[in-house]
Amino acid sequence: MTTVASDQLRQFIERIETLEEEKAAVMAQIREVYAEAKGTGFDPKTMRAVIRLRRMETHKRAEAEALLETYKAALGLA
Repeated sequence: MTTVASDQLRQFIERIETLEEEKAAVMAQIREVYAEAKGTGFDPKTMRAVIRLRRMETHKRAEAEALLETYKAALGLA
C-alpha cells in the first residue's frame, strides 16, 4: 500500500474509533435517562417501544399497528 493510502486508511480508522467512543458515551447517557425514568415509575421497555414508533413514518406506523391488530385478533388477544 502506498504511504498516501496508508495515511488515509489510518485517518478513517481513527475517525471511526473516535466516533465509537462518542457513541459509547451517548449510550451510557441514554441508559442513565432510562434508569431515572424507571426510578420515577415509568417502564423503560414501553418507552423504547414508543421511541421506536415515533421514529417510523406515519404510514409505516399505521401499517404496523394494523398488522399487529390483525394478528392479535387472529390469536384471540384483541
